[in-house]
Amino acid sequence: MLATRIRLALLCALGALALAALSGCGSSGKGGGTTAAQTSANASSGPCQTVAQPAPKGPQHLRAPTLTLDPSKTWTATVATNCGSFTIELDVARAPKTAASFASLAQQRFYDDLTFHRIATGFVIQGGDPQGDGTGGPGYTIVEKPPAHLHYTHGVVAMAKAATEPDGASGSQFFIVTAPDAGLPPQYALVGKVVQGLNVVDAIGSLPLAQSSNGSDGPPAQPVVIQSVVVRSS
Repeated sequence: MLATRIRLALLCALGALALAALSGCGSSGKGGGTTAAQTSANASSGPCQTVAQPAPKGPQHLRAPTLTLDPSKTWTATVATNCGSFTIELDVARAPKTAASFASLAQQRFYDDLTFHRIATGFVIQGGDPQGDGTGGPGYTIVEKPPAHLHYTHGVVAMAKAATEPDGASGSQFFIVTAPDAGLPPQYALVGKVVQGLNVVDAIGSLPLAQSSNGSDGPPAQPVVIQSVVVRSS
């Protein structure tokens, strides 16, 4: 239980303690994690293609989306990275607002050239921050309370939030569970679940961390870049 509480505390934007220089979750402050990752030029590329660290995109000022997704269809988001691709099935039935926000950001190519800036080994991987250090967001927040009996099990995709925000608050940062069960209470907005390419997610979650990492939690030693997120329906 103590380990679970410690990990839960780390979920302030799922990155507050991953980088020692972070201030508030979703703020415009700058952290040092991406620079630290750049310093690990000699790290083995492992399952990933070696790519340059993208420059931070800076503060974003998007409006909350008005998109709705037809619940009678199956919606997927295929995430291509330099470590491989995986597909998320969006849970439109249980999380229509969150799924639509994620899809809207993808359709606007918001996630292109962003990174997975945090790996908590055996727990989660986190990405979707335009600042690249756990402090950024799209410029808006939506709130959709998660299902009461939601379990954050292996492959579940959910949204990060600040500790001071209400349950189900989200912007653009998301996490994917790499543990059998993260043991978290239902406070983080549901996006969906990885239905293809979970091995890619697990490979990212097993990458070496930068020297600046906090034990088993911190930025990867090599950039893990989101090249595109393509949303489809069937």
